Amino acid sequence: MPVNEKEETEKLYYSISEVSELFDLNASTIRFWEKEFEMLSPTKNKKGNRLFTKKDIENLAQIVELVKQKGYTIQGAKEQLKNRPASKKNSNEEVIAKLKEIKAKLIELGKSQE
Repeated sequence: MPVNEKEETEKLYYSISEVSELFDLNASTIRFWEKEFEMLSPTKNKKGNRLFTKKDIENLAQIVELVKQKGYTIQGAKEQLKNRPASKKNSNEEVIAKLKEIKAKLIELGKSQE
């Protein structure tokens, strides 16, 4: 693996210039969206420079998808993002229920083999 690729995978924080280049956006657009979307909240260093985590980049990717690719307004994108976590929560609950079911079956199998 080349050195640059290794550095990219191990990086904890990305600068606003790196993020703007990644999404082909102006830094001013990202700063504006930061004010509009609560889910986008990069940390700032002592100088006040924004430091984006991978989670911030994932959130920004969702915003870019809605606003730039699907043509949503800022308000429309906010509403879509509010509705998304509810569906994820339901799917998480379904997965947990399935895992509990599997666990119970495994425990039952273990007892029958003793």
